[in-house]
Amino acid sequence: MYAKPDSTTMKTRVARAGDAMDAALKSLSYRVDGQTLNGMRNDNRPFRDGTGPVAEVAPEPDSATRVPEGIATGRPSREEAEAAVRTLLRWAGDDPTREGLIETPARVAKAYEQIFAGYRIEADSLLERVFEEVEGYSDIVLVRDIPFHSHCEHHMVPFMGLAHIAYYPSKGVVGLSKLARVVDAFAKRLQTQETMTAQIADVIESILKPRGVAVMLEAEHLCMAMRGVQKAGVSTLTTQFRGVFKDAPDEQIRFLTLVRGGAK
Repeated sequence: MYAKPDSTTMKTRVARAGDAMDAALKSLSYRVDGQTLNGMRNDNRPFRDGTGPVAEVAPEPDSATRVPEGIATGRPSREEAEAAVRTLLRWAGDDPTREGLIETPARVAKAYEQIFAGYRIEADSLLERVFEEVEGYSDIVLVRDIPFHSHCEHHMVPFMGLAHIAYYPSKGVVGLSKLARVVDAFAKRLQTQETMTAQIADVIESILKPRGVAVMLEAEHLCMAMRGVQKAGVSTLTTQFRGVFKDAPDEQIRFLTLVRGGAK
């Protein structure tokens, strides 16, 4: 069992952790064509690849559906990422060299590749194939109760819940599983629930050109349950209405009724 260090040892470790953190921050001062990455855009839209300066992401649609194959020049290596985890473990007050934590940095790096896989997914490409042979169907298409989990960009703590998506097709319909994949593409990034709701609506509206789109997310945020106010069980609901859903309140009522399990 790992023995708790005495106060002298703890002070030494804290001092070392501070030095390591300073070194880590300095190592992040990458330069691209003479410009540091400090002060660059810090939203959840990924950068484009390139050997020159990092380019701004195309503003249309706002959901940043054009995702590059990799991050901009200056992305830390796997080894640097694992070293950063070890620094955080020391900063938290534990010993990254003890048995239970030796493999933790590698596990965290591998987990991050899965948890944040959305940066490597082009959400718009998921909706490119449309099925037009639907016998003239033009009524509402609703996929509800799509489970998702994401991470708050403010504290990097999970939030999870259900997504509900509806649209009125104009030229055809898209595979139902594709809507769930779009949710995952945006959920597996650092997010705010409000941004994620708008992004899902943006990409569906931009690619499918439907007569209307409705998106609702309901989720519990662990950053609210585990820290700060510490109120567990609180849910947050966000919506986006486009086209006929925005223009006609009765369409919003129909969407909400269907989401809640009504048959009308």
